[in-house]
Amino acid sequence: MGSAADLKYSEQVEKMAFEVGKLVAESGNTLVYGAEKDCDSLSTAASRGAKSVGGLTVGVTYGKGKDIWDKEGSTDVIICTGLERGGGREFVLVNSCDALIIISGGSGTLTEAAIAYQLNIPVVALTGSGGWADKLAGTYIDERKRLKVVAVKSPKEAVEISVKLANQFTIC
Repeated sequence: MGSAADLKYSEQVEKMAFEVGKLVAESGNTLVYGAEKDCDSLSTAASRGAKSVGGLTVGVTYGKGKDIWDKEGSTDVIICTGLERGGGREFVLVNSCDALIIISGGSGTLTEAAIAYQLNIPVVALTGSGGWADKLAGTYIDERKRLKVVAVKSPKEAVEISVKLANQFTIC
């Protein structure tokens, strides 16, 4: 989960997202991400990374139709929620994940992290990427202290820890 391009993230942060996607695929896992319709995003960069090594990608989009930003064809499965941004699409997206890796992030990423917290889905924050990832890293989202947002420093560490946590906390 991460910023849309309208937040003007750096090329370095985009490379971090690409690397996360690549490592998710190399770990044998499926990359599930928020497929935007109107602009590129760090999530789409992660999808490109996963596809660069033959990984499976699932894009969850808002509204109707499969017309997503993915210009390179890096999305294998598109789930059209029929819901809008701001909670509907994000709920479906997060509920489809066993763990979240947040990179930078604006209000959508914050929403996704809060939904994951409510559902006891582990959240890993890639520090140094800015946005909500840096703000939430190492904290609990509220006083319930369910699961702490795990702070990591590299894409490799983000994937290793998220896979480990996903295996520990998967809800059936």
